[in-house]
Amino acid sequence: MIITSGANATIKQLIKWRDKPKERRRDNIFIAEGIKMYAEAPKALIQAVYISESFAGECDDTIRNDADIVADDLFLKISDTETPQGILTLLRRPEHSDDIFSDKNGLYIALENMGDPGNLGTIIRTAEAAGVKGVLVSNDSVDIYNPKAVRATMGAIYRVPFLYKENIRGSLQEIKNAGIKLYAAHLKGKSYYDEMNYTSGCCFIIGNESRGITEETASLADEYIRLPMEGSVESLNASMAAGILMYEAYRQRRKAKA
Repeated sequence: MIITSGANATIKQLIKWRDKPKERRRDNIFIAEGIKMYAEAPKALIQAVYISESFAGECDDTIRNDADIVADDLFLKISDTETPQGILTLLRRPEHSDDIFSDKNGLYIALENMGDPGNLGTIIRTAEAAGVKGVLVSNDSVDIYNPKAVRATMGAIYRVPFLYKENIRGSLQEIKNAGIKLYAAHLKGKSYYDEMNYTSGCCFIIGNESRGITEETASLADEYIRLPMEGSVESLNASMAAGILMYEAYRQRRKAKA
């Protein structure tokens, strides 16, 4: 059976889940598009799979037998991309707790008021590659389950533990009390990022793309650090800066183990 009507209740709900964070939160649901996101999705989280009529004629029987088929014109309406791959996976959100910050030697990153979903997704993806144990996100940041953010993670959303917190400063203070050192990427930093030792427990704090870290949050940091820059540039893209910091910590830790 092929879904062909835009009045179909499933189609209407998929569009709501795609567009409205409140709908996703209420139903504990998120959407992942593309064959890679389907292939890497934990089976226990998958609630449903939808494929376009065209993709149904190309995919293997395993996918076709597990999926609901949607007419091509309707699939374009539920997709968040201009040229969809033809497969959309509906998933239950994974559950994470404060235990993700329990490794006193772990590498962590905290994101305050992150505004761009692409940046957030890219940071999650880079965090996995750099061996980050957990990501702390302030509640005023963009939704990680925004379709653009999910795509940008390239599957890392399934594997990198993260927590949204209304009181990010309270959580940072708890992390600090556990002996994990806090580093704020800040224009007032007097030390360059590669002058610090990140081989023990540490957490990088990254702020809003245009406004940076609030002074209240920055005040919790053990150290302000900065990236060397030429010309008139004052700061880098948030995901770029986060990637540089995470990989410096990863480099130091690999060297320490060698």
